[in-house]
Amino acid sequence: MSQFRIEHDLLGDRQVPDEVYYGVHTLRAKENFHITGTPISTYPELINALALVKQAAAQANFKLGLLEQDKHDAIVAACQAVQAGKCHEHFVVDMIQGGAGTSTNMNANEVICNLALEHMGHKRGEYQYLHPNEDVNMAQSTNDVYPTALHLAAYRSLDPLFAAMERLRDAFLKKSEEFSSYMKIGRTQLQDAVPMTLGQEFNAFATMINEDIVRLKESRKLMCDVNLGGTAIGTGITAHPEYAQLAVAALSDLSGVQLRVSDDLIEATQDCGGFLHLSGVLKRAAVKLSKLSNDLRLLSSGPRAGMGEICLPAVQAGSSIMPGKVNPVIPEVVNQVAFEVIGADMTVTMAAEAGQLQLNAFEPVIIHSLLRSMALLSNACDTLTQFCVVGITANRECLESNIERSISLVTALNPFIGYKAATSVAAEAFQTGTNIRDVVLKRGLMDAETLNDVLRAESLIQPRDLRAADPA
Repeated sequence: MSQFRIEHDLLGDRQVPDEVYYGVHTLRAKENFHITGTPISTYPELINALALVKQAAAQANFKLGLLEQDKHDAIVAACQAVQAGKCHEHFVVDMIQGGAGTSTNMNANEVICNLALEHMGHKRGEYQYLHPNEDVNMAQSTNDVYPTALHLAAYRSLDPLFAAMERLRDAFLKKSEEFSSYMKIGRTQLQDAVPMTLGQEFNAFATMINEDIVRLKESRKLMCDVNLGGTAIGTGITAHPEYAQLAVAALSDLSGVQLRVSDDLIEATQDCGGFLHLSGVLKRAAVKLSKLSNDLRLLSSGPRAGMGEICLPAVQAGSSIMPGKVNPVIPEVVNQVAFEVIGADMTVTMAAEAGQLQLNAFEPVIIHSLLRSMALLSNACDTLTQFCVVGITANRECLESNIERSISLVTALNPFIGYKAATSVAAEAFQTGTNIRDVVLKRGLMDAETLNDVLRAESLIQPRDLRAADPA
């Protein structure tokens, strides 16, 4: 028994291993593109999106009377099998490839076709009964199938990221409640500023993350506009006039995502604005996660010769030479993820800019960058939550000591003694090493009762009615 079957394409005949479901086009692409070592099967949502598009196309063409019943049934069965996880390992083309995604589209056409052939009782490669291009790819082009599948894959791939970000947000919210009564000194430009609570600081972290969840959900809406039905360049050549609306309606029903046909299919076929917007928001989230991680490292620095206001959970020994050293390895790894995502955004930017005329040929690197960024950010958020945030403790003694020693408390006295007198008090406290309270009382600028009221925790961390204040 032969271990190969012969398949033919534009360049001639090739031996395709009997055991594989892909065909000659995929074989050549597999040989041509040894780039990332990351096959498209790495991202199941991408494979499932391709299968959904092919199923929707088959249903639309069948409804229009263009695809026979037996072929339709076989293609639908094959697409459903792929969506159930079958044959994902046969999607072997590298994520980064030449040809504007044609190799990915043909990989899907060939796998689905050969699965369908088996469903019909035929052998793989017997394309006289069902053809990858003529039947599975009917009324389609890579140039509308591929972007549509990318939009759908990106939309669905955001769900795990949302879940991870929400878990991180909730962990910070829980810590903000735990630390709500812990007074501390705020800092601007790494210098002492006015007081706040540690709970307020952690609540701000939660708010930062929630804002990015909101922005990402807004950006995701752009993924709902698709160019399916535009075929080669957006004119819809080879497709029935009703095909686009029927195919997109079917795809919406199958995917559970409310998609719509783009208003201008020629523009949609060449434009990567939606991907660019999404990438920018992912970068925004990465930048803010990195800033947040920097803050955690600073607040936990020391532990004795730094800020030392919080303690991060010890997850591993920190040094091969310094006994007892523990490093903030979890925030550090989140920083590095952020750097990757920021760099990926530049890749998406350049790829979006580099398209010419009626098609952008660089969508493979765009989707590779986007899906990788989503996965990295999701993993980073869960790592930060599980191995860091939930175990953070506060060094209350350090927090209180910093408050007492801080010269910045004098800011609260401005409305009562005036800026000039407050400046003089701050200078004396700094030069003598005493605290603000003692200097004010020594000079008789305020009585003890009023001073204590002004410096109460509640007065320091929120607005108050100053109409009764009478600056000297």
